Amino acid sequence: MSPQPQPQHAVELERYRALFETMDEGFCVIEFFDGPHGPDSDYVHVLANPAYERNAGIPNVVGQKLREMVPDEADGWVELYGSVLRTGTPIRFQRELVATGRHLEVSSFRLEPVTLRQVAVLFKDVSDRAKAETELRRLNETLEARIAAAVEERAQIEEALRQSQKMEAVGQLTGGLAHDFNNLLAGISGSLELAQMRINQGRLGDVEKYLLTAQGATRRAAALTHRLLAFARRQTLLPRPVNVNRLVAGMIELIQRTVGPGIAIENVAATGLWTAHVDASQLENALLNLCINARDAMPGGGRITIETCNRWIDAAGSRQLDMPEGQYLSLCVSDTGTGMTPEVRARAFDPFFTTKPIGEGTGLGLSMIYGFAKQSGGQVRIYSEPDQGTMVCIYLPRHLGEDEPELPALEPAVAAQAGAGETVLVVDDEPSVRLLIVDVLHELGYAAIEAADGAAGMRVLDSGARIDLLVTDVGLPGGMNGRQLADAARAGRPDLHVLFITGFAENALLNNGQLEPGMAVLTKPFAIDALATRIRQLVRVGD
Repeated sequence: MSPQPQPQHAVELERYRALFETMDEGFCVIEFFDGPHGPDSDYVHVLANPAYERNAGIPNVVGQKLREMVPDEADGWVELYGSVLRTGTPIRFQRELVATGRHLEVSSFRLEPVTLRQVAVLFKDVSDRAKAETELRRLNETLEARIAAAVEERAQIEEALRQSQKMEAVGQLTGGLAHDFNNLLAGISGSLELAQMRINQGRLGDVEKYLLTAQGATRRAAALTHRLLAFARRQTLLPRPVNVNRLVAGMIELIQRTVGPGIAIENVAATGLWTAHVDASQLENALLNLCINARDAMPGGGRITIETCNRWIDAAGSRQLDMPEGQYLSLCVSDTGTGMTPEVRARAFDPFFTTKPIGEGTGLGLSMIYGFAKQSGGQVRIYSEPDQGTMVCIYLPRHLGEDEPELPALEPAVAAQAGAGETVLVVDDEPSVRLLIVDVLHELGYAAIEAADGAAGMRVLDSGARIDLLVTDVGLPGGMNGRQLADAARAGRPDLHVLFITGFAENALLNNGQLEPGMAVLTKPFAIDALATRIRQLVRVGD
């Protein structure tokens, strides 16, 4: 007699039991009850599969109460599963079972009807994965620390490299400066000694020759310091509104004579070019220097193109050119010469750096132009490739206004003598400079009063003595500079005229070249006739 087939529900029950017994994940059913800690404050395990022990590390859990199994962790587990019982919302989370040191990944849902007060829990041991994640986090943290240390080390190396490059540049600067000044001083001192020797010998015919030699060396020394101050952005600038197209057009003939007939000059002037606010004479010097450099790069002849253009510098251009966003105009000089290698281009603005043979270049031309452009609020950039020529562009800020009329040329003042009783106050902390100025004043017929600092100058001004002109150095010792002295003097003498003399650009003291009416500036070293002319002009303006 064949066996009777089992009912369908019995087959399904066996299938579920087999699954329950063999599944890898731990599974249990817990039932809440009221305990000493309040309603549903504890639960008991009413069902658990064999995998429960393998995953949780706790054997024989059926019939065990939570607070007896893991009393120190009970509140946390009750809170989690209690929320499922109250809300009916399944949850999924990962949590450490501290009692066994296992990390469990848990899913939980409520069994219906709710009156059973039962919750089913499915979980698996993920300790290995958690350990790996912890180790990965630790490695990430140490990696970040190592990266931070490496970045710091690299920053220190880069700073050391910058310092090394800076010292190399300073060495090049001081070496070139010492070389050039020693040559100039040798010419000056030697000429003066020979002049003195000839005077002592009564041979006066040769004296003028030696004095002219000394004066020539002095002028070259002044030009050298001027270029250095331009590079350092410390030269005295007197900016004014300038029509750059007009300035360039006025220099074409001079440039052509300078570069010679073998080089063609092309002037491409932009229509509607904006006005620049710049020192016109310094811009002329910069343009002439660029054209001379272009000539030297074309020994066999070629073409120089001078081009102007309006430029809007946006955010990207600002980053690329290292200058603020805004409106600028550019003055570019390009040639068809030998061009520059990247190495030469990178050092082109360094003072005393030159690729020309010894004696054919000081290496100060481009550095001077760089300093002038930066001091004027602009920028200069070189675009060049070997055998492809070179283009150097000076960028200058736009001046929002009209052109300024050309300044009248200074008229010689040697013949003009002082009026009766006209007095000049001279304030300078250098005795030799005071001696020079006072002697010039005496030659012109002025009375002169000397002061070594601002405080002494103020005492003279407060005394009520007649003062027709104040001549003062800008950089004075004792806490009061020349500009402060002039302002204080004008508070009591509103019509007093002032001549500032300065060895370098204290533009902040001179209001960036925007002098008030009745004020002028003269840069040391100065020619005697230039000093006399300025003095005579300023005194006569007040007459």
